[in-house]
Amino acid sequence: MYTTNVRNLKRNPSEALRQAEQEPVLIMKGNEPTALLFNLKRSIDYTEQQLKSALAASLFKDRVIALGAAAQISGLSLSEFIEHLSQLDIDLVIPDSQTAQELDTLDSWLS
Repeated sequence: MYTTNVRNLKRNPSEALRQAEQEPVLIMKGNEPTALLFNLKRSIDYTEQQLKSALAASLFKDRVIALGAAAQISGLSLSEFIEHLSQLDIDLVIPDSQTAQELDTLDSWLS
């Protein structure tokens, strides 16, 4: 899925339209997805699959659903969905406040 931001869309809308002929275009505003651009000449089944993948990725990114549930919604296998997330630069794991402490504990065990 091609991704662009609002600034690039305003500057060069024809590029987004060209990309939409091949695949849906995700429009980002800052770090948040705000819109999807689809070519209406593409097959409905293909568009539906792309919508499911985009929706699942967005729900997972916002931590509304777990990875397995997102993969099911997308219709992709777990490994395919993980690859899809990596293409969108969405982290599978987000460090929290205990991550640094756990890394220190791991370092002490390994030394």
